[in-house]
Amino acid sequence: MKNSSTALSTYIPFFTAAAFLLGCCALFSGCYTLKQGSALFGYLGKAVPLKSLLTGSSPGDPAPQDAEFARRVIDIRRFAQEELGLRETSNYTKYVEIDRDYLAAVVSASAADSFDRHEWWFPIVGSVPYKGFFNPADARKERTKLEKKDLDVWIRGVEAFSTLGFFSDPLYSYMKNYRPHRLADLIIHESTHATIYLKSHAQFNEELAEFIGSEGSRLYIEETFGVDSDEYRAIALSDENSAAFLGVIREIIAELEPIYESDLSREEKLQKKAAIIQAAKTRFAENYDTLFQNDNYRNFSDLPINNAYLELYRLYYENDHYFQDLYDRSGRDLPKFITAVKTLKSRGDPKGQLEKALGL
Repeated sequence: MKNSSTALSTYIPFFTAAAFLLGCCALFSGCYTLKQGSALFGYLGKAVPLKSLLTGSSPGDPAPQDAEFARRVIDIRRFAQEELGLRETSNYTKYVEIDRDYLAAVVSASAADSFDRHEWWFPIVGSVPYKGFFNPADARKERTKLEKKDLDVWIRGVEAFSTLGFFSDPLYSYMKNYRPHRLADLIIHESTHATIYLKSHAQFNEELAEFIGSEGSRLYIEETFGVDSDEYRAIALSDENSAAFLGVIREIIAELEPIYESDLSREEKLQKKAAIIQAAKTRFAENYDTLFQNDNYRNFSDLPINNAYLELYRLYYENDHYFQDLYDRSGRDLPKFITAVKTLKSRGDPKGQLEKALGL
């Protein structure tokens, strides 16, 4: 899944989540699965062929924005499949009108005095550190249940998810406003999940799709617009601001980790946690203009930051640059990298398998 930057807040970079647990509602009768599956079928039932945006749904010429969007998606899919080697599917060949700027609300949870993440288990995908809802009210109910267990909880909006080939994943109307690099990142990211998904390896799946989505998007923009284009410069600016924000998050995590690993009482840990987070938010507000070149992250200091929020960054953004380093060492050839990824199996260590497949 790709997170909705506007649903969570306007400054969150596009981190991702894996498959949305659906596709199995015909096999399992749980209330949750059936309810979410019914909502998904409702969206899929409204989907129209993407190519209809090229011709218009009524007499006359189609809206220029619609036609340009359709052409861009078709070209990104071609690039992802033919040039990168991602799996050819019928994903993103259909389009759904929706009255909000995100697709679903996803709940994550963590212990309040450690970074021990809460997980849910589902058929097909195994253990995952999130649970999604098409109705935000259901997500809020889940949050209440988890908070009664003294867990930190965070709800975020996601802009897309992969059903891992069970259904033809559609595009949604809010995506028409995305810049080309953001649209390419989203499609390549989700196409990675559709190409390879290792059961019960959520963190590996997320970091891998995040890396391939980001690098694949960069290569697409370079080929399509050139390195001197405004679109390519937009990627550089976004990466620079994202790196600065991740640096702030990692500083907070680094301060908290020794506290959580200490012999302090739970109450003392929670007190120090609150002080560390508040101090970081104050520093952030004071130094904002020296750290960032836009306003996308400005309201961070107003958010009720907790461990569930911080754990998302531990999950979706590798701290050791493992995939980037592996990519560099293997010759910076993304199609070759993806070919190696396709050989991975859920059993065993996926990182060790990947290094072997790359001949490292």
